[in-house]
Amino acid sequence: MGHVTINDTTLRDGEQAAGVAFTVEEKVAIATLMDAIGVPELEVGIPAMGGEEAEAIAKIASLGLKTKLLGWNRAVRSDIEASLACGLERVHISIPVSEIQIAAKFNGNCRLVLNKLRETINFARDRGLYVTVGAEDSSRADEAFLLEVALSAQDWGASRFRFCDTVGILDPTATYAKVKYLVNWLSIPVEMHTHDDFGLATANALAGIQAGALSVNTTINGLGERAGNAALEEVVMALKRLYSLEVGINTRRLKELSDFVATASGCSVPPWKAIVGENAFVHESGIHAHAILKNPHTYEPFAPEEVGWERRLVAGKHSGRHLVSSILQQYGVNLTHEESQWVLDAVRQLSVEVKRSLTGEELLDIVSHRRIAHGVG
Repeated sequence: MGHVTINDTTLRDGEQAAGVAFTVEEKVAIATLMDAIGVPELEVGIPAMGGEEAEAIAKIASLGLKTKLLGWNRAVRSDIEASLACGLERVHISIPVSEIQIAAKFNGNCRLVLNKLRETINFARDRGLYVTVGAEDSSRADEAFLLEVALSAQDWGASRFRFCDTVGILDPTATYAKVKYLVNWLSIPVEMHTHDDFGLATANALAGIQAGALSVNTTINGLGERAGNAALEEVVMALKRLYSLEVGINTRRLKELSDFVATASGCSVPPWKAIVGENAFVHESGIHAHAILKNPHTYEPFAPEEVGWERRLVAGKHSGRHLVSSILQQYGVNLTHEESQWVLDAVRQLSVEVKRSLTGEELLDIVSHRRIAHGVG
């Protein structure tokens, strides 16, 4: 594995999630925050949409951010002109490469696909633009035709080639083989673009990187069309912790970034979500919590502070006396051995009734009511 570039597409593919519509101010704020934490490249939207989309892209382009900005385009000259009008210096040109996509968009004419791509790349390059090319539906494309498109794009001046698992149908083994084949033929970097229709977007993105891809598309919280995309926080932490690859991103602000996008998108993060979910560093089980108190590495792959979280111990159905006593000690309450058992019984009963772990206040109420009932305290 060489140096891997994160190209985040939250502002383009992420916003294409059904029901998501960022305001101009939100798009600017998201871009600014990602720039601040070190995301090196952003796909900021689709300039050809015009209106508020173009306004937001132009505003982001005018900020002078360190991160490189990329506009998404079809293989159409007017799309490139729209990107230029927004002040962008880098354009991504997407072209369908599978039989099903070419039939729907180019009446099955493969030569027309190549002609359109050549014309658009030349138009963009003549205007001094950095060009990347994306092969839509790469995973279902004929291998020979996909390679022809990739080599042609390279010859015509593209600086990077995007392999797209557009409908998320690959597994890591197939991804590795297909991407390795491209990497062996191309002299320009290959970029991964994966979808999560089978829950494999992050795994497939990593498989592509293992095969030699040097760039990867991500979205914050995995936001995106249908089941979403490879999540920024998952890819970054996997590269950092599993492969010892640093990508220059301040991971301590990943939770902050996740929260902001969750609010702006109106899409809450599931509590079990990897890295940034509410339960990612919460421990209720008595056996787990007992071990965590002795050594956090027993049940945590890395410290929660590394991604902007804090470890929490909570009382619930699966808790033991040691955990409940430890939580109460944080509130200055020390239980006797006898008290710890009846408090635990009450905790388990209430947790089942309310179908969740208990808050600190509820735990204190249990102790207070029990002690008052027995004339203690």
